[in-house]
Amino acid sequence: MDPAIPSLSRFSIDPAGHLRRDAEWLEKAWADPATRVLVLEGGYVGTDDWRSMMLKQSRALVTDGGAPELVLRTPEEAPEGERYLLGVEDGRAYFAVRAPSALTAGEGARLASLREVGAFLPDRDTGLLTRAVSLANWNATHGFCPACGSRTVPAAAGHVRVCEREGSEQYPRTDPAVIMLVHRERDGREEILLGNNARWGDERRYSALAGFVDAGESLEQAVVREVAEETGVVVEHPRYLASQPWPFPRSLMVGYTARAVGETGRTDDEIADVRWFGRDELLEATRGGEVLLPGRISIARTLIDHWYGGELPGEW
Repeated sequence: MDPAIPSLSRFSIDPAGHLRRDAEWLEKAWADPATRVLVLEGGYVGTDDWRSMMLKQSRALVTDGGAPELVLRTPEEAPEGERYLLGVEDGRAYFAVRAPSALTAGEGARLASLREVGAFLPDRDTGLLTRAVSLANWNATHGFCPACGSRTVPAAAGHVRVCEREGSEQYPRTDPAVIMLVHRERDGREEILLGNNARWGDERRYSALAGFVDAGESLEQAVVREVAEETGVVVEHPRYLASQPWPFPRSLMVGYTARAVGETGRTDDEIADVRWFGRDELLEATRGGEVLLPGRISIARTLIDHWYGGELPGEW
């Protein structure tokens, strides 16, 4: 895998957007025994906390032992539930179904979330699961019209919800966020700035800086603002590197690098500690367990490893 391609950006099949409203084609595809269905776990999880619900809906069956792969079913084997068209590859359609109840792992299979296995699945499977989780999370939280409060029903194979009263259409929401690797050159060596968030509860955890984009703000403006607010460092020349969906529940992470050029007043206390690391220093710190980096599913790890020029050891 190209080190500049984040784990969850690996979608290798045609999303077939032109077929989502073709009722005749969808019916034939669902009746085709060659079609494959990814079943996502749904249902009540013992709490009304939405974060718990999102985690539950993120789980699917994967093979147990060795490199994981999705366990896919035929339409006949799939349970009842909302259907989402994920795409088409070599004439075979792929759907997801959000099951109304918990899944049971059989022999040779286990339940796993996208966070757990997203970085280790084959490209096709990672793309299928990422898109399925994104659609399931959006559909699960948009059952009512934001304008009039009436119920909405799914349309366009799960990619649209329609208000039953007004007929207005709602589309999947994506919240843009920037994530940036700040760098500088000092005394002839390159360094990057990593931060530890107090909410992580582990002073060894360090990552790239990140934040949501404000209304009326460009991505590049958000990079400059977020770095200044969180660290008091002034940056310039944000340079785009890569992006990846982050459906926990609905973000798009846009990755940048940015050069530090000065200091300013810090206005946010979210970051408990920031440190500058050279390549040798970061390798030594991660090897010894002094510093833990984000897992490989995160675009933060993509940015860090890309700057380093290879894979660093250890992760959360």
